[in-house]
Amino acid sequence: MANAGVLRRGALRLALATSLAVAPVAYGADPAANAPTPGTQAMPATPGAPSSAAAASTSTPAPDDTFLLTIFLRHDESKPLPKINDQLRAQGFFKSFPPPGIEVVSWYVMMGIGQVVTLRVPASRLREVNRAIESTAWGGYRTEFYPTYDYKAQAQQMRATDGK
Repeated sequence: MANAGVLRRGALRLALATSLAVAPVAYGADPAANAPTPGTQAMPATPGAPSSAAAASTSTPAPDDTFLLTIFLRHDESKPLPKINDQLRAQGFFKSFPPPGIEVVSWYVMMGIGQVVTLRVPASRLREVNRAIESTAWGGYRTEFYPTYDYKAQAQQMRATDGK
């Protein structure tokens, strides 16, 4: 049984890493919800095309007061998708999340999990992001939060220098 947990965590990590090569999709969301709010980046329209935010995150360092926050929005499997979306609409999720001015770095659907959203958050606005989730996402999603950092450039450098 211990191996099953290790395998699941490994598969989850692999799925997260693999998802970086796939265009973000807002699964089940209103099309208007995908429109960028002021201060956020639009998601790419072409599958596989990196967003400008994703491209910027690999070449431009983030301001010192920001950090990446990955949020798992796990679907409530006891409800069909239309009921989840109705609840999210009623609670104002599509209007409130992410809060205006919070950059969406990526937003993916992970089959069997739900949605995985990575935001660039100024430290002073963490509470605001948390409250947007608590007020509008709970009931439709179970949530998990993970502080995250961009390791792609370091991993590529290590593979280039240490992988020979």
